[in-house]
Amino acid sequence: MKKEILQTIEKYNLINNGDKIVIGVSGGPDSICLLHILNSIKSELGISIYVAHINHMIREVADDETKYVEEFCERIGVKCYIKKADVVSIAKESGKGTEETGRNIRYQFFNEVAEKVGANKIATAHNKNDRAETVIFNILRGSGLSGLKGIEAKRDEKYIRPLIEIGRDEIEKYCNDNNLDPKYDESNLETVYTRNKIRNIVLPYIKKEFNPNIINTINRLSEVAEEENNYLNKITEDAFNNVLIEKNKNIALDLKKFNNLELVIKRRVILYTINEILGTTQGIEKINIQEIINLCTKNIGNKFLIPTKAIKILVKNKIIFFIPNHDLP
Repeated sequence: MKKEILQTIEKYNLINNGDKIVIGVSGGPDSICLLHILNSIKSELGISIYVAHINHMIREVADDETKYVEEFCERIGVKCYIKKADVVSIAKESGKGTEETGRNIRYQFFNEVAEKVGANKIATAHNKNDRAETVIFNILRGSGLSGLKGIEAKRDEKYIRPLIEIGRDEIEKYCNDNNLDPKYDESNLETVYTRNKIRNIVLPYIKKEFNPNIINTINRLSEVAEEENNYLNKITEDAFNNVLIEKNKNIALDLKKFNNLELVIKRRVILYTINEILGTTQGIEKINIQEIINLCTKNIGNKFLIPTKAIKILVKNKIIFFIPNHDLP
């Protein structure tokens, strides 16, 4: 297991000498395995590690899990930071789902701890099974190529997943062999959430009826999709720079050069530009992208679209303007 993880770390350049890493630890097999292994090789890697644990206050056993994580960290000599958050109440107040709210709270806390201890990396225990489940989840939502890559081994040079090439069976065996006694979240067995249905119904059915090696198969697809997506991202960035006229509060693109791009690159340039303006493409649907392309193709007079409240797209004087909401009249 350690050898495999060291290979993953080297393959994706996840960890460098001198890194300070905050590990998100729930107390389950995945995160306890990750913590135990990183702690055992921290001298070899030349790193410092810290633990961040969130008590979501959803299940009755949550306090027991918090106590377990606290005691586990104390036993191996790793500093542990703990936060309790009433996720259900916060979700209701915000109008968001419990899963989304819990994830947002976790990552916010992980970043708070990282800032407090001066860490430059945040490690989570996503594994090979999680990646396969995410790919299927994204397919069901109608995702494109970027969704097929699933969970990346590294994101933004900050978030790392050293277990991403390790299967859940291997992780549980490691925990048993090392007498780690992790806490199992029984809610993972419930089929209320889509992800749990994929984990407990869809994948086992595919494994039984079609492909017993489905987890590895999907992970191979994920790796290919990530490689090709990275290549297309480079092509998109080059295309964006080629059509760019001005970039400040607004972004202006050359209409003629944009219209000469291949359709697949047009779509990506639109998303790239919106992300440059807003820092996100949330709320931008496929139909919005096609409407913007149509707007640019039918160049008759001054025309504009407001695909979301956050941004306006204006075509004027053979220029495409991307204008954020704070500049709208």
